[in-house]
Amino acid sequence: MMASARLDLIAQEISVQFEGLKALSDVSLTVPRGRITGLIGPNGAGKTTLINVLTGFQQADHGTVALEGETISGIAAHKLRRKGVARTFQSGRLFRELTVVDNLEVTGVGLGQRRRNALAEAERVMDWLGISHLAGTIAGALPYTDERRVAIGRAIMCNPRYLLLDEPAAGMSEHESRDLASIIRRIASELGVGVLLIEHNIGLVLELCECIFVLDSGEIIEAGPPAQIRASDAVRHAYMGTQHDEVVPALAVDGRSPDDAARGRQSHCSLWTPDCAPRRQSGDR
Repeated sequence: MMASARLDLIAQEISVQFEGLKALSDVSLTVPRGRITGLIGPNGAGKTTLINVLTGFQQADHGTVALEGETISGIAAHKLRRKGVARTFQSGRLFRELTVVDNLEVTGVGLGQRRRNALAEAERVMDWLGISHLAGTIAGALPYTDERRVAIGRAIMCNPRYLLLDEPAAGMSEHESRDLASIIRRIASELGVGVLLIEHNIGLVLELCECIFVLDSGEIIEAGPPAQIRASDAVRHAYMGTQHDEVVPALAVDGRSPDDAARGRQSHCSLWTPDCAPRRQSGDR
C-alpha cells in the first residue's frame, strides 16, 4: 500500500491503454490540499483520461492512486465522491430540466444527505458562490458561464477534499475567466480544497497554480512552478512544434498562451514553493 504523511491526492506510475493505444504511460502526479495544481497539454495528451482514473471513472492498467495515504485504486466513482474526491466535466452535465437549486439538492441527496439537509447545503453553496439569484432558474436556460458556476457548485456540495476541474474556462471571455479565477482561489484558500485545474487557457493556469504538470502523448514531459514551465523547451515544442519560433517565445518569456500572445494579453506569475519541485519518473523526457 502507498503511504503519504501529507494531505495529498497522489497518482503514481499510472498507465492506461485502449485497444493497444497507450493513453497514459507511467504518469505520476501530486495534488496537495489547499493548493491549486495545474495539468496542461495539447489535445489528445491524456489529461481527461488521467482525471477519469483519479476519480474512479476509468481503471488504470498499471499504477496506483492514493488519497491521503489510503490506496483508492479500483474504487467506484460514487464511492470516491463520498470519500471527498469531486470533479466537474467539460460538458457541465447538469440536469437541464431542473432548477439550479434542485440540481444542487439532488447532488446532496445522491451523496446520502436527507433532503432537508441537502437543500440547506445547496442554499449555503449558492450563497458562497454568489448564485443565489439563480436558484429558481431552469438549468437548461442558463448562460454558459452560469452553467459552469452551477457545475462547480454541484461539485463542492458536501465539502470535498479534492476538486478536479476539467476545462472550466473553455469558451469564456477574459472577464469571465477572471471571475472564475477568483472562485478557484477561494475554493483552495477558504475551503482548504486541493484543486487540480485542467485547462487549455495556459495564462489562467500560470496565474493560479503553484505547480504545473505537462502531459504530452500520455507522458509527463515537465513538472514544476510557472517560471519553469514558461522556460521549458519541451513544453514549447509540445504545443507549437519547431516551426513557430515567432510565437513560441511568448510562452517562455511572459506566460502567455499562443492565443494570448496574438492578442497582446499577459499573465503575470512567478510563484515558487519547495513542494513544486518536479517528481522525476521514467517517462520524463
